[in-house]
Amino acid sequence: MGDLWGNSERPTLLPKLTDTYQDFSQREIKVFTQDYDNNSDRNGHVKMPVLLQGVQDDIRVLREQIANNKGGTISIQDLESALVKTEEGLQAKTEQVINQYNNQVRTLPNQEASRFDNNVVAIETTWDMRNQKSADPRKISAHILGRERMRQPQASRNNALLPKRQSVQMPGPTPGQQTKHMLTLRAVLDPQSNMNRQTLNANFGIQLPLINSKQTSKPAYSKPIIGSTIEPLAVLPKANRVDAQLAPPPITEEDARKGIMSLIERGLIPPAAQLTLDPSPVRNRIAPLHEPQVRHRPPQTEAVSLLSGVKLDPATMKHDASKMPAVPPHPKSASSSITETRTPSAKTRVTSSSLRQVKTPATLKTYEMPIQPLEAYYGPPPTTPASGDFKQLSHRFAIQNGRTRDSSSEFIAFKQHYCLTWGSIVTMIKHIEKMLTSYAVPVAFVNGDRLADLAMEFELERPPTEDDLLTVIINREDVEALIGRPGRRFKGPRGKDLAATRIQSSWRMFKDRSEYLEYRRRKWASGVIAISWIMHVKMSKVKVKLKVSREEHLENFRRRARKLAMSWDRIKQHRRTVIHIPSLGLSQDIRDSINEFGIRQNTQMARLCDIRDPNVDVIFVSPVPLSEETLQYYSKLLGLKSAVESGVVEDQCDMGEKYKIIVPEAIKSFPAHRMCLSTLLKYSPRTLKRIKHLIKGCDAYIVTGVPHKDDLSVADYLDVPILSPEPEVAHLYSTKSGCKRVFASAGVEVPPSEFDVYSIGQLHECLAQLVTENLTVKRWLFKLDDCYDGRGIGYCDIAEHLECYQWALKESRRYGEKWNKKWAQEAAYIKIHAEIADVLAKYARPVHEELYEDWSKFLDAFLSQGGVIEATPPSDSITSLTVDMLIEPTGRANVLCMGDQIHAETPFSCWGVSMPQSSVEPDVLNAVCKKVAEACKSRGIIGYLSVDFVTFIDSKTNDQKLWALDLSLHYSDSLAMFQLMSYVSNGKLDLSTHTFNVPPPPQVQKKRRRRLAGQDDEPPPNTSRYAVMSTRLLHTNLAVVHYSVFFQMCRAHGIGYDIKEKQGTVFTLLDSFNREHLGMLTIGDNLQGALATFARNMSVIHQEISAPNMQGETNFKLAITDIESILGTTVENAEDTEAE
Repeated sequence: MGDLWGNSERPTLLPKLTDTYQDFSQREIKVFTQDYDNNSDRNGHVKMPVLLQGVQDDIRVLREQIANNKGGTISIQDLESALVKTEEGLQAKTEQVINQYNNQVRTLPNQEASRFDNNVVAIETTWDMRNQKSADPRKISAHILGRERMRQPQASRNNALLPKRQSVQMPGPTPGQQTKHMLTLRAVLDPQSNMNRQTLNANFGIQLPLINSKQTSKPAYSKPIIGSTIEPLAVLPKANRVDAQLAPPPITEEDARKGIMSLIERGLIPPAAQLTLDPSPVRNRIAPLHEPQVRHRPPQTEAVSLLSGVKLDPATMKHDASKMPAVPPHPKSASSSITETRTPSAKTRVTSSSLRQVKTPATLKTYEMPIQPLEAYYGPPPTTPASGDFKQLSHRFAIQNGRTRDSSSEFIAFKQHYCLTWGSIVTMIKHIEKMLTSYAVPVAFVNGDRLADLAMEFELERPPTEDDLLTVIINREDVEALIGRPGRRFKGPRGKDLAATRIQSSWRMFKDRSEYLEYRRRKWASGVIAISWIMHVKMSKVKVKLKVSREEHLENFRRRARKLAMSWDRIKQHRRTVIHIPSLGLSQDIRDSINEFGIRQNTQMARLCDIRDPNVDVIFVSPVPLSEETLQYYSKLLGLKSAVESGVVEDQCDMGEKYKIIVPEAIKSFPAHRMCLSTLLKYSPRTLKRIKHLIKGCDAYIVTGVPHKDDLSVADYLDVPILSPEPEVAHLYSTKSGCKRVFASAGVEVPPSEFDVYSIGQLHECLAQLVTENLTVKRWLFKLDDCYDGRGIGYCDIAEHLECYQWALKESRRYGEKWNKKWAQEAAYIKIHAEIADVLAKYARPVHEELYEDWSKFLDAFLSQGGVIEATPPSDSITSLTVDMLIEPTGRANVLCMGDQIHAETPFSCWGVSMPQSSVEPDVLNAVCKKVAEACKSRGIIGYLSVDFVTFIDSKTNDQKLWALDLSLHYSDSLAMFQLMSYVSNGKLDLSTHTFNVPPPPQVQKKRRRRLAGQDDEPPPNTSRYAVMSTRLLHTNLAVVHYSVFFQMCRAHGIGYDIKEKQGTVFTLLDSFNREHLGMLTIGDNLQGALATFARNMSVIHQEISAPNMQGETNFKLAITDIESILGTTVENAEDTEAE
């Protein structure tokens, strides 16, 4: 449209101003002449054409006078008088015309009238529709004013004159004409408009062809269809999916059109089917093989459509056109150029990666070629075609040194082609120039078509980025290489300023960031200090509250203990409730080192057998959830009480009212926290409320395991006493050093030892002194104070690795009985002390290497918590035994049971017990136990306790010695299994003879027969019983066997319990879900039989649940080995007894 308005080569839309004036004069004179001849004013008024004719006559006369007086002088006065006369005549005639027009009735012209209608003539001005400004209103206002007045229709002669008023005529077209011109311009600019064809024909006489656009008729909308609008595709029938051997169904033509992937997904073709496509989509073709000389030949230069050959380095740039290499001509065909189609609404940005750019030959690099004007290689820009594709030829121009070469023919052609959208293109060019100037790019070639697309995209959106601007640059790689060089942005016109600004901003950033980081560090530090102080204050307050609360619990514990002591005799004779809490209140480190800690606390399920006393009810708090199968087993086991007493199997009863098994709800809340049972019960309010409801109105007390501080909290909530010492007292005297103090005060014999060792120097000195005094001891033990179940023990065979050992033996023989004197041992002590450190470092070992990797780790733990150095008995035959006692609140001590220990994993851990003990004389053992009980009672210890002894034959005196080793102030596993033994056999332990007797079976009345001469009476039945028991049976293969199957297997192999004979095997179920842990009790009429039955049961169970390739993890084999050694010892002892 720029050509239609401003180009001189094309006809203009409106006539020029001079033509307008000439046409106006000719037409108006013609019209006025006709009016003058045909029409006369009946009222005597002079018409406007007559007045104008008179004015022209006056001016013509004046001109003729001046022309005639060529040779003479012109009088100024005559000239002024003529002009005054003419002016007065024009003014008078103008007033007549104004008065005449004021008295006429005016009407608006008809818009539908023809452009050249004689009656109504349209006003035409050179109106700029885009700028909405008149071309020159001052020049044409007079002509248009007169012409507009002449267009008004004549008033009727009969009409009266209207009152006079002044007419105001605004310069320029009327608002209606402006609106009409705007609508015309919009129709011309929009080819899709319906008025485009009609407007061009009416205003410019251009007849465009009529193109009938096929408009698809829109279907009438009906109600929406609910449900699926397509038919489901066929799938593999259910019969074929169930049975893969059936023949597949045939594939229809419609299914085949869906494609192979659809058939495979719907199951019509098996996924593993081998498919063959005919014809194959892959076709083989012979690959051409080139000769070596052809293969290494450099490629030929091809005609490309991209501008190249420009050296971008300004330092070596040369403008000599003669040295410019030949550049291919501008492409004219689609084969060598990229044909693009662009629409004004296109929003697609072309990137360099999407265009296939052809490189120049290897011998001619872009940045090595000088700059040359584009006009030398390209002809004049192509003219804008009247029709067809405007994008057939690309527009390219150059930007050199940050300025566009706007005088080049390429740029002029580009500007002419995109004249309608030139404003946005200029803005985009400014962005590109700014970018190239800032990076000092010598020259860049721009693709005009892509620039136009980019300008339309970013016309109303965000400003373009550098990546967007680079997409329109033809030699983008070279420009990017320059832009990507470090410091390139500082080589521009304002490079020094930018560099200075960058340095200043970097320094300010560094300085401010350093200050900010320092501020953040101080703020963080102040926050940490504040939070730490707040937490310290809160923790201090909490600790104070806990201390006050625990002191209150301890005071209440002591008060209830005194009350229990006063009423103990009465409580024993009346009905009472015993709350069994088998809690192991050990330190957190020990609890974390014990695998299956909950199962380890549940090894005392046999405490339920306290209901043997008719006055006792039991509430057992289980540390693990129990299955229904386990509960049913214990219900049947405890229901054997009447049958055991009567000896009749059918005589069983329900003991469910005598005991309750309760599981704290906090077990589910703390599954991974190895808390002791007392702590879990403390955080189980519903369980505590239930227990409190069960013991309401009756005497009750708590029997715990290893005492813990939370036992006091539970007892305080339930308001019941605890049958145990204070937790601190129990922990103090249960340590290895604490029990040595008790044994020392009791006056019992202990092995040579030193306790309360806390430093390495003390360790070396004490060990050297002990070795010097006891040269016959081969192995020395190192026990941690907080040792539980033999888990913190180390050993070292000093005598074998001590170099001066033989010399020390000679010295001891030389001194004889004087060897006990310190002066006799001094020399040997010095030598032994010098060697003892190296011997320990090289040969000392921990017993449990899974807990302590080496001696150094064990030594660190030993010195951190203290320990004991102890000698092992100097004998090859050693027997360990355990005695369980009860110190009543009144101070009376009772021995409950005693038994010989059975070892499996290590000789320092008790795995099982054989009861009653048969290794020490009863009187000797009873006397020692009484001394220990008195020492404990003097220290305020009450409740259940167990004492470990070791016995052996002294090689020097050939006498049996009994050493007290350990003291445990808690309810033991052996005592719980003894309660089970008493429950299922209805027997009692004779403390004077250390025998366990059961009631004789009921006598069956027989007919009396005469006894023949020499015939002896029938021997009385054997009522003594021996038992072998353990709660540590472990076999991982038990997890694959349910308890019902396990008991069926045992019955099949004769493993069971005979109620009438009071002999057999009884199990305790410890783990309801994994079933890997088990407890077993075997009762026989002699010790050898009980041991053999126990070993046979383990062997049978192992063979039944194990396979050659699945032995599992178990301790059965080690226990069987130890039992066999005990059997051998008992057989030897029996033979010796018979020989004597």
